[in-house]
Amino acid sequence: MIPIRLLRSVWAFRGMILSSVKREFQSRWTGTQFGPFWLFAQPLATILIFTVIFANLMKPGMPAHESKFAYSIYLCSGVLTYNLFSELLGRSVNIFVENANLLKKMNFPKLCLPIIVLLSSCLNFAIITALFFLFLILSSAFPGWVILSALPVLAIQLMFTLGLGMFLATINVFYRDVKQTVEVVLQFWFWLTPIVYVGTTLPDAVQRILQWNPLLPLITAYQKICLEHQAPDWTGLIYPLILALLFCALGLFAFHKLQGEIVDEL
Repeated sequence: MIPIRLLRSVWAFRGMILSSVKREFQSRWTGTQFGPFWLFAQPLATILIFTVIFANLMKPGMPAHESKFAYSIYLCSGVLTYNLFSELLGRSVNIFVENANLLKKMNFPKLCLPIIVLLSSCLNFAIITALFFLFLILSSAFPGWVILSALPVLAIQLMFTLGLGMFLATINVFYRDVKQTVEVVLQFWFWLTPIVYVGTTLPDAVQRILQWNPLLPLITAYQKICLEHQAPDWTGLIYPLILALLFCALGLFAFHKLQGEIVDEL
């Protein structure tokens, strides 16, 4: 019953949520000369750098893939989805502290704030993903209908990130070191996930340790879809799914128990 009540209260403020997302989206180009161009400039530059530098200059090889764009596709599919995870988690952790003045002045469900961050991050991700898909089409590497199998993977990733973010955001109100700790952990987390390198090239002992990384099966699923044009190993996603459900429940529980004290601590 706790999640249902929370969702009902949030739904009543859906107008505020959508207007906040719109305002944040528009603020990215407000006052600039080129306007919405900047929405596409940075993600386009990211894809071009990966393609030109890694695919053509460095010429890294991918096992069983002859395409000169194979490594670029492998890298982009991992980096873009990890950036979504990093942005959403990094912003969620400090969401209550960052909006302390708003929470003190207005009476609205505090759960609206993580949802605003979620929608804003997904909107940014949608833009860069559209450009990535365009790159796949132009390079004759678009996976076709199998790309739809990425949607369940994305849903698990968002559940895991939002649940973990809500839990840490609640704790961060009382222990401000959480934010700095997460920033450091995210740097290590990137390199502990096979994004820049191929996981199978690592020693067996290291591969066994990395199996505990919940992002590993998620990133691997994206890479398999985009590079090999195959649906992911669904059984391998059970582990991150269980963690996603666990953190969602833990995040809601911590938020429900401590939400009355959040404003007092800010």
